[in-house]
Amino acid sequence: MKRGNGILLGVSSLPGRFGIGTLGQGARDFVDRLQMSEQAYWQVLPTSPTGFGDSPYQTFSTFAGNPYFIDFDDLYRDGLLPQDALDMCGDLFGNKPDAVDYYAQYAGKPQVLHLAYRHSAARLADELLAFKQKHAGWIHDYALYMALKSEYKMMPFYRWPEELAQRRSDALKAAASRLEEKAHYHIFVQYLFFRQWDALRKYANGKGISIIGDMPIYMAPDSADAWMDRDILDKQGRVAGCPPDYFSETGQLWGNPIYDWDVLKQTGYAWWIKRIAHQTSLCDYLRIDHFRAFESYYAIPADAETAATGQWIPGPGVDFFCQLKNALGDLPLIAEDLGYLTPEVFDLLRATGFAGLKVLHFAFAPDGSSIYLPHRYEKNCVVYTGTHDNDTTIGWYNGLCTAERAFLDAYLDGIDEKCVHWQLIRLAMGSVADVCIIPMQDILGLPSSARMNRPQTSQGNWQWRLLSGQFDDGIARKLANMTRLFGRQHPAR
Repeated sequence: MKRGNGILLGVSSLPGRFGIGTLGQGARDFVDRLQMSEQAYWQVLPTSPTGFGDSPYQTFSTFAGNPYFIDFDDLYRDGLLPQDALDMCGDLFGNKPDAVDYYAQYAGKPQVLHLAYRHSAARLADELLAFKQKHAGWIHDYALYMALKSEYKMMPFYRWPEELAQRRSDALKAAASRLEEKAHYHIFVQYLFFRQWDALRKYANGKGISIIGDMPIYMAPDSADAWMDRDILDKQGRVAGCPPDYFSETGQLWGNPIYDWDVLKQTGYAWWIKRIAHQTSLCDYLRIDHFRAFESYYAIPADAETAATGQWIPGPGVDFFCQLKNALGDLPLIAEDLGYLTPEVFDLLRATGFAGLKVLHFAFAPDGSSIYLPHRYEKNCVVYTGTHDNDTTIGWYNGLCTAERAFLDAYLDGIDEKCVHWQLIRLAMGSVADVCIIPMQDILGLPSSARMNRPQTSQGNWQWRLLSGQFDDGIARKLANMTRLFGRQHPAR
């Protein structure tokens, strides 16, 4: 990756009038701000349909796009939404511009999308056919899964009638016939998402902005993937998580099914190759979440109350990445190598050649031993002040103990409490790391109330939104000046 700066901001956090960020004008305006402030990268969160807890890391599909992100103004402009459907939007999504109301999205977005379907699906028949052919490896099963979820009042698939849960061919054939129109609606919605996503990426690339996507390592327990591909999942009643860590004294119990890597290896990792090929086609770089699980993964009994009783099991290791490279060539991947790290994890990262992550919030242990201190970096890494799982820098600073503050003060040669966020941004930018990514909340100097996620909690996350005009000219100029100072300016300049 070329030396440069970027901003971390999920699509859901963009400003706009539909209750959540979309792929429309608000996204294009943000790209323009990135260009103005000399940024080279925009890192987003996963863009798949959110499921349990509204988390982008617990999704109904690892291939599909999130219908909530479809922009209705752009649909109307393109003649795909009637005027009366656009007019009704103002009453559906509330009037709270600084936070996402996910229930309003769940209840309101389908109403408008069904009107778009009735208005334009028939005349898009050729485009929809081409779309189905391009995405034939997943779109039909996903559409049927979503149609069945609607029929069974959104219950998880493992609570459906057994013949459907187990995907018996006669039951699937009958369901596909019975729900043909409803499944076609979900294909249409995916067409709209990818139409707008492709247009946004083209717009960003035209402005010199590279998009960094984000891919969760695990599929959700209730997902089209788990329904379709159970043969590649663990059969021993274990789920994913991580041991006690920075975020939780009892570890994190995610509950996702873990993979049967022996079965995957026998297939030549076919499912993963299909998934990586799809995801890398959508962005310029792709961050793989929880990279350390490819070396060894943490497996927890499914009936455990906490993650403390899990155990480490060897993962597929370098063989997996060799097979990926053989199938797909050199890949633009970034390894999220955070968590419990061992020499074997570092060996795997070096063997792949991928850039790893450095997080300043983890750096200031009073004994000075942290690998996240900038003087220990190598160029091939991506440095953050914090990630989507961290507190904002202002909130993080307020929570430091006396010894940590003393070490930070010494490292910075003095703390300015009014702009400690800019001090950390400067520290990240001035490092040798090829890429520096700053959460939008830190550029704005926001408190803990703007935090995106609190790990090991299932309510109240993923809601924060950027207000229109909040990323103003003054902040953009300040960011641009610091970017140029450290030789990270926009590649087009």
